[in-house]
Amino acid sequence: MEYLVWIGAALTLGGVAMLVVCILMAVRARNSGLDDDALKERLQKVVVLNLGALAVSGLGLMVVIIGLFLT
Repeated sequence: MEYLVWIGAALTLGGVAMLVVCILMAVRARNSGLDDDALKERLQKVVVLNLGALAVSGLGLMVVIIGLFLT
């Protein structure tokens, strides 16, 4: 079951990478000089991606824990 640990670690790293992308997207949106409505719309899309990234990271950590218990 060692492969579960590696799969979980890859999922977690992928989620963290997506979180970094979310941060970069939010900074770019904030610095783009959009009006309030356009900025709000763009940041709402970032929030959706951010929640997905957190879900992937959490799932990866769960898979790591399950792999450690089964080893």
